[in-house]
Amino acid sequence: MYKIPISVLVVIHTRALDVLLLERCDRPGFWQSVTGSVDRIDEPLMDTARREVLEETGIDAAAGRLVDWKQANRYEIYPHWRARYGPGVTENVEHVFGLQLDDRVPVVLSAREHTRYQWLPWSEAAGKVFSSTNVDAIRQLPLPASR
Repeated sequence: MYKIPISVLVVIHTRALDVLLLERCDRPGFWQSVTGSVDRIDEPLMDTARREVLEETGIDAAAGRLVDWKQANRYEIYPHWRARYGPGVTENVEHVFGLQLDDRVPVVLSAREHTRYQWLPWSEAAGKVFSSTNVDAIRQLPLPASR
């Protein structure tokens, strides 16, 4: 079954603006926030965000404040990942969410997706992630809360 080219990016962070990063299994050295595609075309994006956070980190989003930033990024799918999508699909639409936690929490990684995790101050995290949309989202964290 092909992936649907609609996804979420969830920046998990503390009130002190420490950001959780995950290292991909299939791309060592590629650090990112939680990401994932909708399972079905009618899956609500908030449900996708909650599911992906739980699947990838073991964190229940109810433990914090999950917010839809009402921001969408359209980008070209990296060629090495296009086989996951249907024939001719070259773009994905990514919806950005933030999950604010009071403090750092223990993380239980999905072994099939990630090998390591780390909590970093937002400025360091923005310099470590590979995706430009992830960089942009992390850099928005210190802005006054307008969401």
